Amino acid sequence: MLTAFRSAATRQSHTCVRFVSTEAPRQRPSILQRVRTFGRYSAYAALSTAGGIVLVGGALFVHDAFTYSEAHLQRVPHSPLALHPETGGPKNLPIVKVDIGDEDDETARTIATRPRLVIVGGGWGAMGVLDKLSAGDYHVTVISAETFTTFTPLLPSAAVGTVQVRSLIEPIRKIIARLHGHFIQGKAIDIDMNARLLEVETSCTDGTKRNIYIPYDKLVVAVGSVSSTHGVPGLENCFQLKTIADTQAMRRRILDNFEAASLPTTTPEERKKLLSFVICGGGPTGVETAAEIYDFCQEDIVKYFPRICREEVSISVIQSREHILNTYSEAISQYAEQKFSRDGVTLITSARVAGVTPDHVSYTKKTADGKTETFNIPSNFVLWSTGIAMNPFTQRLTSILPNQFHKKAVETDAHLRVIGSPAGTVYAVGDCATIETSLVSHFMEFVREADKDKNGRIDFEEWQSMVQQIKAKIPMAEDHLTKVRELFELYDMDQDNSLSLNEVARLMQVIEKKITTLPATAQVAAQQGKYIGKKLHKIAKRGEDLQAQGVSVAQLDETLSKPFRYLHLGSLAYIGNAAVFDFGGYSFMGGLAAMYAWRSVYWNEQVSSRTRALLMADWVIRGVWGRDLSRL
Repeated sequence: MLTAFRSAATRQSHTCVRFVSTEAPRQRPSILQRVRTFGRYSAYAALSTAGGIVLVGGALFVHDAFTYSEAHLQRVPHSPLALHPETGGPKNLPIVKVDIGDEDDETARTIATRPRLVIVGGGWGAMGVLDKLSAGDYHVTVISAETFTTFTPLLPSAAVGTVQVRSLIEPIRKIIARLHGHFIQGKAIDIDMNARLLEVETSCTDGTKRNIYIPYDKLVVAVGSVSSTHGVPGLENCFQLKTIADTQAMRRRILDNFEAASLPTTTPEERKKLLSFVICGGGPTGVETAAEIYDFCQEDIVKYFPRICREEVSISVIQSREHILNTYSEAISQYAEQKFSRDGVTLITSARVAGVTPDHVSYTKKTADGKTETFNIPSNFVLWSTGIAMNPFTQRLTSILPNQFHKKAVETDAHLRVIGSPAGTVYAVGDCATIETSLVSHFMEFVREADKDKNGRIDFEEWQSMVQQIKAKIPMAEDHLTKVRELFELYDMDQDNSLSLNEVARLMQVIEKKITTLPATAQVAAQQGKYIGKKLHKIAKRGEDLQAQGVSVAQLDETLSKPFRYLHLGSLAYIGNAAVFDFGGYSFMGGLAAMYAWRSVYWNEQVSSRTRALLMADWVIRGVWGRDLSRL
């Protein structure tokens, strides 16, 4: 009965379906039709592939046909001065007045007659200058200890293999080729400003040193800075993330530590020390390094190393201030601290490093009762990233110039001219320089120009004139001089509608304390370099005509360009598959979206299109196959 009922229900269901449906039933394609369809689409795919191969192969063949040819260089005799320069100067050293390559062709011979522009350094500031010059403006010579320029913000990523170091560097010779410029691998050690001679130390293949003089008409100092030691002993046991060599050494140490920790003969104490990573400094470099090491452990070590190595890893950040990323907004600092807390990165704030040995880091911290207690962290990997100090050449430069009192950098005026140097000859940009912010030192100069009636008092109209003078000489004071009338009335103590010289001096002291110097960042260096490049380009094009009209060399800077003004484009930092941005009064922080925004900014700021392509490939390779675990 039940079987009969099911059969009847099935027939009714089929009948209902046939009754409702008005379309003819579709016929399934035959086997022959399916074979033909498959063959047709396979042929399309094969033809498309073949066409693509022919097209790409043809393009490569055409490229190779024009690239790999039997071209022969024409031998051109060089001036003997290039190979055997004359000697002279205070130290009777060889003076290179004609460089090798100045007589290669007619263009080179013409450029050799142009004013000599010498740029010391190969970082962001120097590259900014080169970017805004045109071929033929100057006879350009770049002096740097490194033969390449480096995209330093991504060095923490290169230290763990997220990107390759070669994706972050561009040979300086390729960059200056557009200007028919020259490159000398060496370092500047001294200068004679009267004779306009720069002393450069070069190294020979046998290890010996040779010093030469490079003459200049314009000199741009962009040597950067070195890490500040703060008097802490044992820093020779630390890494300093400044150069490609530092990055490669860090990468080798990180991988060696994991390999040593994986050995069966390694004791628990040794393993704890090997897998302890200590970062001294809670700024952007220190925070990004800690984040990159954490990501490396979570995404790659977890797959390929024993579990005990994964579990024993510890990352510590020692910061002297109360918060990491203290130059960013409070919201960003808190977000980064919370992210590190969730990830298990130890933050040791309000602490000072007391010393570093090959086996541990010592730091001091005040306890609740006000006493200072010393703590030790076992580690043989320590990164030192706690501020900057003067480069040796910058120290020499400030020692021979008057009115140079800054302890960390050479002081310049608002046009980035080195204070105390001959007018219009020496400029400084980047970490090695700081723009003068002292109002009091120019007090009498401002008073003489503003006090029109010479009565020793400054009325409101004269005060307005003085404000314009201050803004022109110290542009960074502009934000503190917006309420001109309110400032005047605030310091007019006797309400006689005028300011005495003492009242003006007190007003200037207050404003001077409010002015903050520009941060030592790549963003500042790049903007300053481009500012100098534009200025020098204008001088090269119009300087001779203006001088013929009576404009002095000292006045060319003010005539052709306004004082330098820094435009803050925001600060950003990577904190481990997340990123934070600080755009003045606006803060942006988050996970994947913020990380890709961070990548986009850094990708756009790469040195060349070649490094952009390599960087993009590195990110793709890391996403598909993970980081490179080789120690090369």
